[in-house]
Amino acid sequence: MRKVVLKMDVSLDGFVAKPNGDLDWIFGSFNDELKACLVDTLWQADTHIMGRVAYNDMADHWSFSTEVFAPPMNEIPKVIFSKTLKEANWNRSRVVSGDIKEEVSRLKQQPGNYILAHGGARFAQSLSRFDLIDEYRLIIHPVVLGKGQPLFKNLADMINLKLLNTRVFHTGAVLHTYQPVRKGGSPQEN
Repeated sequence: MRKVVLKMDVSLDGFVAKPNGDLDWIFGSFNDELKACLVDTLWQADTHIMGRVAYNDMADHWSFSTEVFAPPMNEIPKVIFSKTLKEANWNRSRVVSGDIKEEVSRLKQQPGNYILAHGGARFAQSLSRFDLIDEYRLIIHPVVLGKGQPLFKNLADMINLKLLNTRVFHTGAVLHTYQPVRKGGSPQEN
């Protein structure tokens, strides 16, 4: 069974975006070392999943970009979760409007490498709330926003996590890789 990996940039105080959705704060600790790590993360996934808001932002940008992130973003299949979007025009994309738990479970049953979930805050919150994330890759940036869009919101219960790995980047950003500890006290088996 494939696992769902959520990769998110997070401020030290737990926000994934400013109140208006702005992400400019991540670039203060962004360098070639972090860029290489992120490109590798993109290429290792064989499916990317996202909500409508992330799709709208990413499709407009990556379809025409020549940046190093563009090839994996354009070539790897994408599944967009939306109740309102009817079709996706971005290369190798399709829209699903069914129950998120059922759709993600179907994707996990398919053969292949991991499924990489891209936020928006609301999409990431939904995945966490429904216990659909098998691995959190959180890049903690050395910045405090004070307010913004939180990574976790409206959870039915707390999420216990096991730290799998950390990687410190020269800019002060730290990648924390966590695995949820499911009922019974053991990490999710995949």
